[in-house]
Amino acid sequence: MNYKRILIVDDSATSRMIIRKCFQIAGFYESTYYEAEDGLKALSFLTDKQVDLVLSDLKMPKMDGRTFIRKLKRKETTRTIPVVVISSMGGDITEAQLLKEGVKAVIGKPISPGKVLEALGAER
Repeated sequence: MNYKRILIVDDSATSRMIIRKCFQIAGFYESTYYEAEDGLKALSFLTDKQVDLVLSDLKMPKMDGRTFIRKLKRKETTRTIPVVVISSMGGDITEAQLLKEGVKAVIGKPISPGKVLEALGAER
């Protein structure tokens, strides 16, 4: 699939910039990137904008990534948007649990273009 519009959800502006750069280097350089600093802002953004891919951290203020993904997957208008979790993980959530909840892929931090290609390489 061609991901032309990508939403990056992470509370760190530096992380959002690094994620965008890694995706551009991995071949997603023609995509338009949008940003949100938490799940609440991302859901609000998605009420009137469409994207082809969501990249989300898990640990964020206001609404964490897991809650955001659950709400996204329950909503008729957003449930089919592929979600890639980009996180250092930790806590009580595993990659297998995230995949079971509808996440397309999990990329561990620190992110790199190689990890992006490994997760989505065939879809550039």
